[in-house]
Amino acid sequence: MKIRMLLLCMALLPVLANAEIYKWKDKDGGTRYSDVPPPSNVKHEPMVGKKIARPVGQTPLAPVDGDITEVIERNKATEKPADGKAPLSKQEAAAKRARDAEAQKKADEAVMAEKKVRAENCKSARLNLATYKNGGRITKTTDKGERDYMTDLEIEQGIKDAQKDIEKYCD
Repeated sequence: MKIRMLLLCMALLPVLANAEIYKWKDKDGGTRYSDVPPPSNVKHEPMVGKKIARPVGQTPLAPVDGDITEVIERNKATEKPADGKAPLSKQEAAAKRARDAEAQKKADEAVMAEKKVRAENCKSARLNLATYKNGGRITKTTDKGERDYMTDLEIEQGIKDAQKDIEKYCD
């Protein structure tokens, strides 16, 4: 009988130790987790049954005493950005994020185009070097459309140029 009672107490102990955890965004945009509910003006979601890591170096926000609208107005009046400009509205902030995302996308596309061009140039340089090193008679076409055979000096210069191009475009 005593063993059953002890097992029952041990089985119920984790249930009693379970605390409700809240998740919300603070005024700086950081995600906060706490077992203390956030102020009533902050939208939050309870984290039931979810395991989370403990926040490091942040304390939960204290509950707000008094009329919440007074507190919000007081905070807006004293709140100034670090650069001294007026704070951005939600629409302005969203537009700024969209412009920043578009600029980042264009920069990424430019980098990808640059990589593609470098890869094509590397491939061409390797093919040129292989052509020059294979030996045999190499021809080039003149402005008039006639074939002109390359001399040994021109082939040696072509090999040097191809090697420079490989060093320049290939990683």
